[in-house]
Amino acid sequence: MNIEQNILEDHQVKLTVQVETSKLDEAKQRAARHISQHKKIAGFRPGKAPYAIVLRNYGEETILEEALDIIVKDIYPKVIEESKIKPYGPGALESMPKLDPLTFEFIVPLEPEVILGDYQQIRIPYKLKSISKKDINKVLDDLRERQVVLEPSEQPAKEGDQAFIKLSILRLHPVEGEIPSLVKDRRMPVVISSKTEDKNEWPFPGFSMHLIGLRNGDEKAFQYIYPENSDYKELRGKETDIQITVEEIKKRILPDLTDEFAQSVGEQYENLESLTDDIRKSLERQSKEDYDNHYNEKIMHELLKEAVIKYPPQMLDRETDLFVEQLENRLSQQKMDMETYLKMRKIDMNALRTEIKPQAEDRLRHTLVLLEIARAENIHVENNELETESMRTLDDLGRMMPADKARKTLTNEFVRGMISNIGADLLVRHTWEYLEAVARGEKVSQQIETQPSETIQEIQDGQIIEKPKKKKTNRKVDKNESI
Repeated sequence: MNIEQNILEDHQVKLTVQVETSKLDEAKQRAARHISQHKKIAGFRPGKAPYAIVLRNYGEETILEEALDIIVKDIYPKVIEESKIKPYGPGALESMPKLDPLTFEFIVPLEPEVILGDYQQIRIPYKLKSISKKDINKVLDDLRERQVVLEPSEQPAKEGDQAFIKLSILRLHPVEGEIPSLVKDRRMPVVISSKTEDKNEWPFPGFSMHLIGLRNGDEKAFQYIYPENSDYKELRGKETDIQITVEEIKKRILPDLTDEFAQSVGEQYENLESLTDDIRKSLERQSKEDYDNHYNEKIMHELLKEAVIKYPPQMLDRETDLFVEQLENRLSQQKMDMETYLKMRKIDMNALRTEIKPQAEDRLRHTLVLLEIARAENIHVENNELETESMRTLDDLGRMMPADKARKTLTNEFVRGMISNIGADLLVRHTWEYLEAVARGEKVSQQIETQPSETIQEIQDGQIIEKPKKKKTNRKVDKNESI
C-alpha cells in the first residue's frame, strides 16, 4: 500500500492511497458472499449462491460498489496508522480516480494545533476600583425610591417633587424632508432634579429644572438648542421650541435611612448597618466580576496576538452547532421554538448559522488557547473538587424542581453531561486563575501548580475527558477508527 500525503490549507490532509489490484478480486468475492447473505436469490440458501449467480442477479456494478466499500473499511484504519497523522474525526472518501492501480483519495480533518507565544511574559496592571460611599448611597437611594410616597401639592414645584406634564417639542427651522413636530402633547411624569450631569435625562439633560416654580395648570414655553455633542445626532445644533403644561404636582416623600427601613427591604437585615454591609459586598463582587472579565479580555487579546491556531472546518461546524443548540434551549425557556424565531426574524437556518459563525469561531479559538495552556502547565481538575461541585449543583437542582420532575430530569445521561460540563468549567476557571496570576506578576498558587499526574484532562465538544499523559511523539491511532 502506497500513501501520499498533501496537507490542505483548511487543516485537513488529503491522503492518496494506492492498493494492490489483487485486493479488488478478493474483495469482490467477499462482496458477492455478503450480497447473497442479505438478499434473496432463488434456489440458494443465504450466503451459498456462487459468484456467477450473484453477478447474474445483481450485476457487476452492485458487486463492485460493495467490494470498494469493503476495501475502504479494511484499509482506512491502517492508512491512518501508517500516515502517523492525528485525526480530529472520521475522514471522508473524496474520490476513487483509478481502478488500475486501485487508488483512493481520503480527506481527513486533523486535530487542532496551537503554537503559543511567550504567554508567561504577559504583564497587565491589575487596578480594581474600590467601592466608594457614593456607590453605596446610590443603591440606598434606589431602594428608597421603591418605597416613595406621592402626596398632592398646591405649592410651586421644587427640587424633589414629581410633576405630571404635557409636553410638545417643535423644530424652529426645519429643512426639507424634516418633520417639524418632534413631540405632540405627550403626557409624562418628571422627577425634578437639579443634577444636570444626567445624560440620560429626556428630552435633554437639565430639562426638569425648567419646572421649578411652576404650579398646577401653569404653562411654559422656551427655546432650546441641542449641543453639537448631543446623543441625538439628528438634533445636534438644531433649535427647538419647548411647550410645557403642568397638569399636577406631587410631593415625593422618601423613607428615612433607619433600621426600620433596612428591615422593610428584607427580613435578613436587622439594621441599617447590616443592609449597608451587604450592599458593599454585593457591589464589590459585581465590580470584581466585571473588572475580571474585562481584564481577561485583555489577556486573551495578548495571547491571540502571538498564538498560531489551526483547526479543521468540521470543528468550527461543531462549535456553530453548539451555539444553535444553546439558542434553542434559551428559546425553549421562553416558550418559543426555532421555527417561530426564524420566521420572526425573516431568516433561514443557513443565514442564522452564518450570523453565529464569527462568535463560534471566537469562542473556539479562545477555548483552544486555554486548553493548550492547561496542557502546558499541567492544570487539571481534582476529583474531590469535581465531586463537591457536582453534588452542590445536584442539590440546587433538587430543591428547585418538584420531586416528580426531578426524577424525570435527573437521568444518568443528564447527570453525566452535567458533570462533564462542570469539569470543563472548572478546568477553564483554573487556567484563567493561572493566567491572571501571570499577568499580575504574582506567584502562582500551589493549587494551580499541581504535580505531574498520570492523566491529563481535555475538553471535546464541551465534555471533559481524561487521557493518558502524552509524550512528545506521534500518537498511535485506534485501529478501529472508522471512515
